[in-house]
Amino acid sequence: MAVVADPVGGGGRLCGVGEDGGTVGGTAVAADLARAVREVEAASGPRWVWGGTEGIYQELLDRGGVRVGRCHDVKLVESLLLGQEGRHGTPRSLGAAWARLHGLPEPPDAPETGADDQPVLFAADRHHLPPGADPLTALVEVHAAQQRRIAASEQPERMRLLCAAESAGALAAVEMGRDGLPWSARAHDELLTALLGPRPAGGARPARLGELAQQIQDALGRPVNPDSPAQLLPAFARVGVPLTSTRSHELRKVAHPAAELVLRYKELSRIHAAHGWAWREAWVRDGRFRPEYVVGGVVSGRWATRGGGALQIPRPLRAAVVADPGHLLVVADAGQLEPRVLAAMSGDQGLARAAAGGDLYTAVARDAFSGDRPRAKIALLAAMYGQTSGEAGQLLAVMRRRFPVALALVEAAARTGEAGGIVRSQLGRTSPAPSADRFLDEAADPADGASPDRRAARSWGRFTRNFVVQASAADWALAMLAALRRELAAIGPAPRLVFFQHDEVVVHTPADLAPAVEAAVAAAADEARRLVFGATPVPFPLETHAVERYADAK
Repeated sequence: MAVVADPVGGGGRLCGVGEDGGTVGGTAVAADLARAVREVEAASGPRWVWGGTEGIYQELLDRGGVRVGRCHDVKLVESLLLGQEGRHGTPRSLGAAWARLHGLPEPPDAPETGADDQPVLFAADRHHLPPGADPLTALVEVHAAQQRRIAASEQPERMRLLCAAESAGALAAVEMGRDGLPWSARAHDELLTALLGPRPAGGARPARLGELAQQIQDALGRPVNPDSPAQLLPAFARVGVPLTSTRSHELRKVAHPAAELVLRYKELSRIHAAHGWAWREAWVRDGRFRPEYVVGGVVSGRWATRGGGALQIPRPLRAAVVADPGHLLVVADAGQLEPRVLAAMSGDQGLARAAAGGDLYTAVARDAFSGDRPRAKIALLAAMYGQTSGEAGQLLAVMRRRFPVALALVEAAARTGEAGGIVRSQLGRTSPAPSADRFLDEAADPADGASPDRRAARSWGRFTRNFVVQASAADWALAMLAALRRELAAIGPAPRLVFFQHDEVVVHTPADLAPAVEAAVAAAADEARRLVFGATPVPFPLETHAVERYADAK
């Protein structure tokens, strides 16, 4: 049983829908939608159907702290179905989906904006419906059509699971943005002062950046702005160091003392710009860092954020993430996730045995590379990312002999991409088709003698090769996140999921519940393994640490 919710101001309308998407019973009008949702949730725990989780669920939390267990996010599901139908980039709002059903012009999607830019509940999707269209009727029609499209997909059960997991991720994203990651302003100040010097006035450089800028000028023998590649490149050339860019990977190869200084300057400058004092004023409120996650913001299914740097908290600043008194942070990290995904989805028995032995790289090294773990890691990464130059090409040949089924899977995906085709994740998330403006990447080597078209094809082949693994890892992470929400709710209201990035979650919990939370994390990881990959012997362990400070988990 699902319930369709159409909010109107503080009230709204509700109606039930069956498995086929048809309505069940009549329409209920609620003067207080939050109260009505709370009562229905407590009575039957349905799957809520709404146009977009971000607006309505945030409002439900704000109005009455109402939390729901499951939902069907029409906008996110529409995006998944459009991708599977080869229509990436097509408008995905409720209004656009309804217009397609009725043969009408599709309104474009509104630009993604931050929470402060959203004026009223559900405004974006309501405004995408033409005048006179009833939002509740539109929701019911679009949801029913989506159910039919899911049933008609190649793997309907997998697609149904992907849609449910993506929608659960949307619930978690709103909850994490509301609950926030504990952040100590005092600890943050101490860390920034130690790294950068005292907070400067206005837009001035912090003292440490000023010192480094002067040292860079002294090392290069001329005035230069370390923030300007246009000034740095000729300055390095004049001291006999020709560079094609000032990117970190190129500077690390340079022996000149200025290179190390520029690297340090870049590192500290990024911290100052992305997580400095001004960042805290914008993103930390009431002792909580409150990120705005974008579920499915990357084509592979990984999340993005609307500013705030939630997916890239620098290691030197993680000591600012401090649990409340009497609480702990349970930090859980899925190590070596993508190689394990490759082992599970390919069914390669040799790689599966290696994954079952604990450290996957060590096991692969023992089986194929005479115990050399660094070479084994390079070989596995080359297999997933399509590296063929230098030592990586030689190591790939070994991987093909020792793990032929795993290599066959990614190489088939690469050939599909090179031919202009699409590939899918384990649950059915679909890669976009190549287009001229995104065919080439920076790894394509114009000096290899291949034509531009051939280089472009190989570039897209590298993308699809990795897509099948990375997107399947995102499938697992979403299923794990959905299971963990349910496991935590069973413990009680106190443990809160407060942070997520690709393969890591953080739960803020009363200290006495930390063991139960760690058990919940393990159960969620195993459930996701079974749901996504079936009866695979490949384990997906989440290493947990119960700590007072995020920095202590590593």
